[in-house]
Amino acid sequence: MALTKEEAWKLANDRVAAWNAHDLDLIMTHYEDAIELTSPVVALLLNTPDGKITGKANLRAYFKRGLEAYPNLQFQLENVLWGLNSLVLYYINQKGTRTAEFMELSATGKVVRAVANYSG
Repeated sequence: MALTKEEAWKLANDRVAAWNAHDLDLIMTHYEDAIELTSPVVALLLNTPDGKITGKANLRAYFKRGLEAYPNLQFQLENVLWGLNSLVLYYINQKGTRTAEFMELSATGKVVRAVANYSG
């Protein structure tokens, strides 16, 4: 399924709004049960060298821990790139760190795989 510009920006804005509201239940609505996330922050917070989390329950626990560790967490969406069943969100967090997240979408439009990359 090819995303339109409008669909990609709506998904991105909805996701950022959920994070900025620190609404864990709303955040989790964007992910499939079989989600796989790879992130350097996962490696840091969970002390796992591969930086991977699999499964929605594990992802929820990680996000909960992240929201607790960063109570001032806020994202400012800078750009969105879209393709076939995927999108890339480019944003800046409250510390000024630039982040790009590649997200692969399932047939239902939820994230099934995500890879986060950071500027520093």
